[in-house]
Amino acid sequence: MRAARTESTHREQDTSARPPLIREFLLVAGLFLIYKLGRRLADGHIGEAFHNAHHVWNLERLLDLPGEGSIQGLLMHSTDLVHVANTYYATVHFPVTLLFLVWLYWKHPDHYLWARRVLAVLTGAALAGHLIFPLAPPRMLAATGLVDTGQVYGPSVYGSTPQTDTMANQFAAMPSLHFGWALMVAIGMIAATRGRRRGLWLLHPLLTLLVVVGTANHYWLDAIVVTALLGLALALVPRPRPASRRSRPQAPRPTPTSVSLVTHGAHR
Repeated sequence: MRAARTESTHREQDTSARPPLIREFLLVAGLFLIYKLGRRLADGHIGEAFHNAHHVWNLERLLDLPGEGSIQGLLMHSTDLVHVANTYYATVHFPVTLLFLVWLYWKHPDHYLWARRVLAVLTGAALAGHLIFPLAPPRMLAATGLVDTGQVYGPSVYGSTPQTDTMANQFAAMPSLHFGWALMVAIGMIAATRGRRRGLWLLHPLLTLLVVVGTANHYWLDAIVVTALLGLALALVPRPRPASRRSRPQAPRPTPTSVSLVTHGAHR
């Protein structure tokens, strides 16, 4: 009975910790708007973006990182596989992150606040990187020899040329928020759940990494940099306390009366 009461109290504490829905909706929508506007502010630096792209490509070769072409070569064995990869890139990024936040909001509000704050810090840092370091993706750089799979096989989320694209900034490759958000979704789900197979959530960022590299939308370094930024965000934002520690019942302290009774009984 006491355990059931403790569990019920814990559920009530979790519900009371849930922030107001309308406020959170407006906050997340505002963050998304800032994200879109921030990407647009970084647009237009064509010469600088290609100059930086050559430096990134040469640095990867200097570091002896595997060529992005090795991943794209695997996709190019099948046009259906390329199409699936392009579809994944175009349709999974935002919906999965949104569903992740909605699920945490209803099921684990304390983890929701933590994850939302981490994503906000990560996205803000990434937008600063896009402004400071505009970067043309490998699909635009002739030196890579890679194919723009979105334009050739479809579907593509970008316009045919960066100059005419009014929907997105094509020079915001560094760091990769596609991979950063996917990695945070996996970390957040692992932290909030207790199943034996929760480690399988890491397949989401792994698949995302292979997709963004194989479709020539990102360099390896784009993923490495966003991983470092996510590590800093996780270090800055305090994690929620484990539920077992919050709900652990405290033993009642002995009152002076009970102590005297016990002592008197022992002397008898």
